[in-house]
Amino acid sequence: MTARQAAPESPSARPAGTPRVDSEVGPLRTVLLHRPGAELKRLTPRNNDQLLFDGIPWVDRAQEEHDAFADTLRARGVEVLLLADLLAEALTDRRARAAGVWSAVDERRLGIDLADTLRSHLTGLDAAALAHVLTAGMTFEELPAAEGASLVRRMHHPHDFAIDPLPNLLFTRDSSLWVGDRVAVASLSMPARRRETSLTDLIYAYHPRFARTDRAYGAHSAPVEGGDVLLLAPGVLAIGVGERTTPAGAESFARSAFADGLAHTVLAVPIAQERATMHLDTVCTMVDRDALVMYPVIRDALSAYPIRPDGDGGVRVDGPVPFLEAAAEAMGIERLRVIDTGLDPVTAEREQWDDGNNTLAIAPGVVLAYERNVETNARLEDAGVEVLRISGSELGSGRGGPRCMSCPIERAPLA
Repeated sequence: MTARQAAPESPSARPAGTPRVDSEVGPLRTVLLHRPGAELKRLTPRNNDQLLFDGIPWVDRAQEEHDAFADTLRARGVEVLLLADLLAEALTDRRARAAGVWSAVDERRLGIDLADTLRSHLTGLDAAALAHVLTAGMTFEELPAAEGASLVRRMHHPHDFAIDPLPNLLFTRDSSLWVGDRVAVASLSMPARRRETSLTDLIYAYHPRFARTDRAYGAHSAPVEGGDVLLLAPGVLAIGVGERTTPAGAESFARSAFADGLAHTVLAVPIAQERATMHLDTVCTMVDRDALVMYPVIRDALSAYPIRPDGDGGVRVDGPVPFLEAAAEAMGIERLRVIDTGLDPVTAEREQWDDGNNTLAIAPGVVLAYERNVETNARLEDAGVEVLRISGSELGSGRGGPRCMSCPIERAPLA
């Protein structure tokens, strides 16, 4: 069987409700979001940098904006699943509870005695209360009453975190992604985000909805984040390599995808290791089956290393070659249409920073985008793309747009 023949077949006959994602733009049926909650209220000027936020969001307004985002999706027929609900439901399983408690309590930081006390306390909580602690964290002041002396308690400020909050759960794209009919639980690189993986992992392991789900790439492999993975077409993946995803992660993901028959070509795409370009989807996203919106500064400079199976169980790595040419060739089309961010270099830089490239396609030629990126949205519409505008004045404080805030679980196949 050739590499090209190894691509997954179009699942046109599968029933609705079956998790599967083969592209960036197939009609979106089901998506996983996380409504911002108490974890955002843990952010202060003292810790927001460590927790990867550029500012302190107004939480009530962020919730209003997120509700409007979810309602826009529902109005277009998309089923919206909320991570907090799935987590609480999964935690009714005693195995999930044990996994959640174990992942949250850092014995090396708390010491054996305090860790045991905290585990015992968490084990006694009901599912909803435990889900709250796992996402919002717990301060030393909130720990259960002391049973004897503890140097760890005495030497920490009451408002220090015994269990860190997870404000970046808002960006559900990064901790898991679907490729074909398999879910890949990502390996997150930043310390503030690593525990997110444990929560998505237990949801997919113990929630009844995902009982028969097969896994792809594993969370304990080299770093790969979902914001760096674009499903350009069935069988064709692009993986950004930069601040969050390593070359080892991209290669490991490619090998996993080939072994599972999920892809015939993976393009490893180097991107600048900077906050402004933390993921590939901060500089380009698909908006139609043959079109993407792209930050013009990198349009001609973006390159790719095509990775394909070598036929003997290994891989062949070529390049580097121009990304747009490599992508079109792998997708089997003459060329990719490119819609530039912004109107001029200054506007482009501003709107790229404000997630103008980070669109969420809900069908070919239909995307959600932040309303503040006026020029980019106008360019998209001039190119024939329908833009559904949402507010993101508070949601964007963690550096993420509609694509970052969504993990597609099911897309209809492209006709």
